[in-house]
Amino acid sequence: MAGLGKKSRVDRAASSGIIPAMTKASSHNASLAIAVIGGGKMGAALIKGIVRAGVSAAKLIWVAEPVDAARAALAKETGVNVTADNADAAKHARVVILAVKPDVVPAALAQIKPAFTKDHLLLSIAAGVTLARLEAALPAGARVIRAMPNTPALVGAGAAGFALGSAATAADAALAQQILGAVGLAFQLPEKLLDAVTGLSGSGPAYIYMVIESLSDGGVAVGLPRDVATRLAAQTVLGAAKMVLDTGLHPGVLKDQVTSPGGTTIEGIHALESGSLRATFMRAVKAATEKSKLLGAK
Repeated sequence: MAGLGKKSRVDRAASSGIIPAMTKASSHNASLAIAVIGGGKMGAALIKGIVRAGVSAAKLIWVAEPVDAARAALAKETGVNVTADNADAAKHARVVILAVKPDVVPAALAQIKPAFTKDHLLLSIAAGVTLARLEAALPAGARVIRAMPNTPALVGAGAAGFALGSAATAADAALAQQILGAVGLAFQLPEKLLDAVTGLSGSGPAYIYMVIESLSDGGVAVGLPRDVATRLAAQTVLGAAKMVLDTGLHPGVLKDQVTSPGGTTIEGIHALESGSLRATFMRAVKAATEKSKLLGAK
């Protein structure tokens, strides 16, 4: 980490494969042609991250977006090429990022199928659409990767899991790591665990927004102005998360570092434990995971 005199725990963990390293794009990938099917918020976030990280250049990115105003805005803001034709975008690319709503996926894949060759890689971020469904909609032997990012990717702080299809290669996995890593952290996992990713990091931002809101309410209850309380709460969550990621220490160890015997923090922790905080969060992740499984089975 910048500013540290020696390798941090998180650096050592990254190099050992325990967590994903944030790698720089190679000069080869800097010339990578990419098509993004769907120019919505998540598609736009990936485009900006890809260009910022040097994974590709704006002039090599084609975005297929049906809404005229959205196409014009994307072209003006990012400098990418735009079209209303999904197949046209795919023809210009080596990697096709599918960033549309799940109900639009069948039509989008049908449109790009004639242009999809053995040289293409499909990276789908469509929620709940399985690898089997993606592969069945494309030519035999199509290389496919399914990913589950989350909305903080919009500010470059996302968390994602991704799974390889039957024909995807190790090189494809490395490329997906670069693309998703351009907007946060990304982990390669078996597809059966993507529902768990949905339950934890996919839905997790909503849980943490509730934490921030609750902390802010507590601050207001003890006299703080609302705007100050909300910013203090949000910065506290941001700082605590950074401590976990940068130090590599277990959250329990970091918690104990803040908790003095007989002090204020242990009183607050006791109140949280009385409300079954840990069990409630665990139930939330399990409930969201099960719902994801049900939706994926439809």
